[in-house]
Amino acid sequence: MELKPGMSALVTGGGSGIGKALCIALAQKGLFVTVVDFSEENGREAASLVQNENKKFHGDLKVPSAMFIKCDVTNAGDLSAAFGKHVDTYGGLDICINCAGIAIKTLVYDDRSDGTSTWRHAVNVNLVAVIDGTRIASQIMRSGKKPGVIINIGSAAGLYPMNFDPIYSGTKAGVVMFTRSLAPLKRHGIRVNVLCPEFVQTNMAEQLSRRIIDVTGGYIKMEDIVNGTFELIKDESKAGACLWITKRRGMEYWPTPEEQRKYMLNLPKSKRMLTQNTFSTVQTPEFYEKIVVHTLSHNFRDATRLERVRLRLPVEPHNALVKIIYAGVNASDVNFSAGRYFSGGAKETAARLPLDAGFEAVGIVASVGDSVNHIKVGSPVALMTFGAYSEFTQVPAKHLLPVPRPDPEVVAMLTSGLTASIALEKAGQMASGQVVLVTAAAGGTGQFAVQLAKLAGNKVVATCGGKSKAAVLSSLGVDRVINYQNEKIKDVLKKEFPRGADIIYESVGGEMFDLCLNALAVHGRLIVIGMISQYQGEHGWKPRNYTGLCDKILAKSQTVAGFFLIQYAHLWQDHLDKLFDLYASGKLKVSLDPKKFVGVASAPDAVEYLHSGKSVGKVVVCIDPSYSQTLAKL
Repeated sequence: MELKPGMSALVTGGGSGIGKALCIALAQKGLFVTVVDFSEENGREAASLVQNENKKFHGDLKVPSAMFIKCDVTNAGDLSAAFGKHVDTYGGLDICINCAGIAIKTLVYDDRSDGTSTWRHAVNVNLVAVIDGTRIASQIMRSGKKPGVIINIGSAAGLYPMNFDPIYSGTKAGVVMFTRSLAPLKRHGIRVNVLCPEFVQTNMAEQLSRRIIDVTGGYIKMEDIVNGTFELIKDESKAGACLWITKRRGMEYWPTPEEQRKYMLNLPKSKRMLTQNTFSTVQTPEFYEKIVVHTLSHNFRDATRLERVRLRLPVEPHNALVKIIYAGVNASDVNFSAGRYFSGGAKETAARLPLDAGFEAVGIVASVGDSVNHIKVGSPVALMTFGAYSEFTQVPAKHLLPVPRPDPEVVAMLTSGLTASIALEKAGQMASGQVVLVTAAAGGTGQFAVQLAKLAGNKVVATCGGKSKAAVLSSLGVDRVINYQNEKIKDVLKKEFPRGADIIYESVGGEMFDLCLNALAVHGRLIVIGMISQYQGEHGWKPRNYTGLCDKILAKSQTVAGFFLIQYAHLWQDHLDKLFDLYASGKLKVSLDPKKFVGVASAPDAVEYLHSGKSVGKVVVCIDPSYSQTLAKL
């Protein structure tokens, strides 16, 4: 929902703290606001501030641009009357924010009273009133037949225990689960979401021990609360969503897809998608073309050839036949053609020849074998198995990753995107407020690393070579782009980041690895996801000695962590879902190299182009241009 002048909002608990900040922020967008609060002094002050902000948008009005209504939200009649007065004044209700909340000083198990003025009152304010406010607001919105958004203010204490106030924690947990259970209201045009911040500097939070605040990283900025609320209002895809905000980790949606799958009884979203987004039946030819490795060499062109082979039908049990539309190009294609990813000696690897080349692709299921029930013909899928440089490939159906569409942007999210997403989380243990350095940042995986680090609330430094690459990185929000064609990386890091980088996402190797190790902060983590500078040469990839490595990391309690994507296959689907959601919501950009490679036969050209250092973004081969044109029209 786009916030526009003339829309109206009602905010309970709007006289102070978060509620007051949200009232003012809404007024700054030109909205009429009703401030509902038990404190007449606070409520009138907030309403006055709202009116001052609204003067920028509205001249002579027949109605006040802001109202204060004194109300005890636990009194059902008074609360209903407050909503009624708002509707009578403004003709409807676009946004409702249920923000009223209180804490109690006496632990419930030490309370000798009947709880009327203590814990029972807290339950009524924090939970019952939120339920009632949501109920009334949703009925108003439905009767008006206009879309609306309801934001319930929960708390991080509703996601994990807060031992010093179990009642507050329990009621906020109730708000979270109540809100998440209202996702079906979206079909009526009403979205209900919950915001769960950790500690914000309000009167209520200031009553807590400062030690507790400091342990969590300090107070969250009120600006972050406003931004999170506006995100939940504006993002049409969010219904029943819970946005968790902390100083340590920034903004995250809770629970993660991985956690959600632990309790979901129905099919995961991605597999439901398969039954909804299907394409026309694929015609299977008698013959098809593919790239195979016929001799082991780090020179991909010399190692491979184009073969025309007969399509084997019917499909084997438990397998699926996929028509490939786009295939992704990776620096490690030359390692595969050299046999570096197989155990055993050169003779054992050579005995495996020929090998189907290509690591990743998206396409459409053309046929399925017996016992394959979870996937249908015509479903768009991604795959990360050998044999992607091919018009058709047959793979175990369990290895297919459901995707909404077989687009080139999804190819970029596979090896490149998943490596960045999982490596930063698992090997880098990325939080917020850190300095993150990404090398070769304008490449396929670097573009994801810089954006994910930025979305997590970090300062991002990126290296690249060339003006066009630097421009792309600046457009992605990188804080400091170092173009090594114009300035020395070592000098910039030493001068501008003397403390060092907390996380380094490294893919170049060689001298760049040495430079990064010297630029790593105390407790820093250097993630090695590749070493592209060492992959090609007269004799291919050769191991290097890193003298003094142990001495350096010991002295500063540092970690050098290798990351190989295949060992995290159990996380692929969850992280792919996350990446696509970020892309679909406009928070993640996917940069594709503009150079076109069409047809299976162009794969060697694409691999050489990637290793030339000229590419910007993900290099992709369009295997079937006729299908890509069809997809573009959909």
